[in-house]
Amino acid sequence: MKKGKVCVVGSFNLDIVAGMSRFPQPGESLIAHNSMMGAGGKGANQAVAALRAGARVHYIGKVGRDDFGTFARRHLDSVGFDAVTLFSTADHPTGNALIYVAGADAENMIAVDPGANLTFTLEEIEQCRPAIAAADILLTQLENNLPAIEKVIAIAKEAQTYIILNPAPFQPVSDALLAKVDLLTPNATECSLLTGIQVQDMASAQRAAQVLHGKGIQALIITLGTQGALLSVAGQAQWVAAFAAVPKDTTGAGDAFNGSLAAQLASGVPLADAASFASAYASVCVERAGAAASMPDYAEALARQASATLQATALLPQVGQ
Repeated sequence: MKKGKVCVVGSFNLDIVAGMSRFPQPGESLIAHNSMMGAGGKGANQAVAALRAGARVHYIGKVGRDDFGTFARRHLDSVGFDAVTLFSTADHPTGNALIYVAGADAENMIAVDPGANLTFTLEEIEQCRPAIAAADILLTQLENNLPAIEKVIAIAKEAQTYIILNPAPFQPVSDALLAKVDLLTPNATECSLLTGIQVQDMASAQRAAQVLHGKGIQALIITLGTQGALLSVAGQAQWVAAFAAVPKDTTGAGDAFNGSLAAQLASGVPLADAASFASAYASVCVERAGAAASMPDYAEALARQASATLQATALLPQVGQ
């Protein structure tokens, strides 16, 4: 597989995760059955996923000049990215997230202090123009300040770099910005907020997709968890199957999907095939604890895909039966 170049502009957070039997009620203290601290943030997580899924990755982020920022630098230097551009500020802390993971389905609740992630200057983004222009794919999210995101997308558009926007966490964005994006990847909640349609299943996702196409978006993937995903290009929709998994922590599932999707597209894989691989990749990710730490290798996702294909083939009726 050709190693394409992915530039990820996005957040870095220090994640503090507590595993619970259930979520606490307001005013209630519960004993966690485990806890861990590690690297996170949608940008950094997606960059790690893209790297492990086979891409050459340039990660661009911003941290505070504090102990968490020192941790970030050490972590990012150790990952194996092609390049890292890490800006810093003394006026805000490094972004951090407090995460509860609870129950048999490993659902999560997250409180984020964005800190330095919301302090990108336009001058700093301008310094990143060569990296964005040199990439096959730009992958970005909404966990940074909107003027910076707008400039990142404008630079990529001018350079004809393919733009993936994962609109998470949700913040209001203009239709004009959405129309500049080559591929939009909301989950059901984000899609509902973008369109005003309550997205719960494939039928409602298709209705929401038509609204988003009406805003000028040519291609989008609406992820629906265990129901799979809806891929819609210029109004033509197809279902992307979910892969069976025994979830341990769903925190990084969306980031795994987006990062591996970007890696596949950067290597020249067609969109529908890339989406299927990303679904397999995310299914492996949720079976492990942590976000960045749980991102699988390319071969693991490929094996999950192959295994599911064999099982599906085994269920087909035999000729003559």
